[in-house]
Amino acid sequence: MNESRTLQGIGVSPGIGTGPAIVIRRDLPDVPDRVVPADAVEAEVIRLHDAVDSVRRGLEQLRQRARERVGPEEAKIFDAQILMLQDVEFLKGAERLIRDNQLSAERAYEFKALEVRALWANSGSSRLRERVADLSGLQIRILNHLLGQPVDEAFAPTGGRPSVVFLRELTPGLTVQFEQDHVVGFVSEEGTRTSHAAILARSLGIPCVMGLPGVLHEVRSGTEVIIDGARGSVTLSPTAEQVSEAEVAEGKRHTLLRELESVLGQPAVSLDGVNVTLRGNLDLPEELDQLAGQGAEGVGLMRTEFLVVGRADLPSEEEQLDYFRRVARRFAPAPVIVRSFDVGGDKFPAAFRILPEPNPFLGWRALRVCLDRPEVFLPQLRALLRARIDGDIQLMLPLVVDVSEVVRTRELLAEARASLARDGLRAADDLPVGVMVETPAAAAIADRLAEVSDFLSVGTNDLTQYTLAVDRGNARLAERFTTYHPAIVRMLHAVRDAAVRARLPISVCGELASEPLGAFLLIGLGYRNLSISPVSLPLIRWLVRRINASTAARAAEAAREAATAAEVTRILEEHIAEYVDLGSLETGWLPQDRRNTKLG
Repeated sequence: MNESRTLQGIGVSPGIGTGPAIVIRRDLPDVPDRVVPADAVEAEVIRLHDAVDSVRRGLEQLRQRARERVGPEEAKIFDAQILMLQDVEFLKGAERLIRDNQLSAERAYEFKALEVRALWANSGSSRLRERVADLSGLQIRILNHLLGQPVDEAFAPTGGRPSVVFLRELTPGLTVQFEQDHVVGFVSEEGTRTSHAAILARSLGIPCVMGLPGVLHEVRSGTEVIIDGARGSVTLSPTAEQVSEAEVAEGKRHTLLRELESVLGQPAVSLDGVNVTLRGNLDLPEELDQLAGQGAEGVGLMRTEFLVVGRADLPSEEEQLDYFRRVARRFAPAPVIVRSFDVGGDKFPAAFRILPEPNPFLGWRALRVCLDRPEVFLPQLRALLRARIDGDIQLMLPLVVDVSEVVRTRELLAEARASLARDGLRAADDLPVGVMVETPAAAAIADRLAEVSDFLSVGTNDLTQYTLAVDRGNARLAERFTTYHPAIVRMLHAVRDAAVRARLPISVCGELASEPLGAFLLIGLGYRNLSISPVSLPLIRWLVRRINASTAARAAEAAREAATAAEVTRILEEHIAEYVDLGSLETGWLPQDRRNTKLG
């Protein structure tokens, strides 16, 4: 009998499932090194385009299937794949390889795909690296078609039971192809939470764990598996006790989900009458419907990096305007707070020609780039001023460390307003400008920043990273990265006090607000405006309606005097236990520094 063991990956779609493993080795096909006669070159070019047309039709069918299963917004993921498939520059490059080197269509396509893959995989942009999975899916389809092999792989559950599917790389096409009653989970060696396949898995409600290198060599088809898509764990050959625990945990999860559904549309008001405004964090257009459907009272953090990352040129003013208007109209009259481009660090777009930096997260990034490159910032400011006519659009500045940065932004805003007037374009007379407090410097001078700002919003992710000198993406330091450190608690208290004294709106838009214990702490510290990830909105609404804000205030006061993160956590847990059993909540909603606990 095989010994039970647990592997730890990245949880990208919540839920717990048990079933036999089925290993699918869907690798890139071997392409013969073949050349064609000179008089057959044009026929080979035609063959390439015929394959593209055939694969496009297949993707259109998958798009329709996605629309029927998960809705029109998620189905737009396949629009992006179709655009990638028909990319003119890519196809021209493959054609040149055929004409100049007399390569077969499949060999030319493979060479061009390898070139693009290497460019994307080595990019400093995490968003661009995530598109490698989309490219792989297209490459497999095109090459199989050209080689006369099946484009789509047949799948049947192991022994008639729904299975946990193991793959090297999960693509959007595969995610939608699998029948939901045949699959209880996906596990892949590669992939990230924001990949298109991960987004589809969440929309379908299928547990998914990614980022487990070498897992295909660790498991055989038929092996019994427990997958926990929130915790990111995969247990192979579990004991009867572990299976029983997983079934109980999944039962509790479904009970909680029913309770969360019951409060949808209800106000987030505590038992002692304290109202908490719950807005949403918006990363990608695909999340817009989900955010609105979860009852978000506006957008507290609208990221704009997807507009620039993964493309060779910068987005036009009109392109930005269209997106800003779309979101503003969807949530009007509630506010939509747009964060200016937070490029840099691990997400520089190809349009920026920059030299490598020894420490990019402390280098030329975020607002620094925008202020140094007005030609990048001014079109965004113009688009925001024009979009404000359609809703309560506001601007938030990331990585602020000095008052002068806010003052300079306002000067550029005046320039943008004047240029719009000269061009005869309708635009708002004003645009509220706020600071994202995410550096120790900004927290320390919050009172001064308040003098030149219209609002403050705390970004707890980077504030924790920079305060504790811990890279939040470093797995070796995961236990040291905790937003419950006393230094963070005291900073949160000080920033909130500075905003209150200046009579400015104050909110939190970091991950801390998306966790039950974190939301409890923030409410206790006096925060009444939280911006939350879409998946956590129902949970935090449910939580607010079950607690007394006065109890949270007593807990926060005691936490401010604590000496360690463990003591802060203990204090909060003791006080929240009067209303909520944290152990009954889904593991994916536990505090960040406790998510790596393994099953068994």
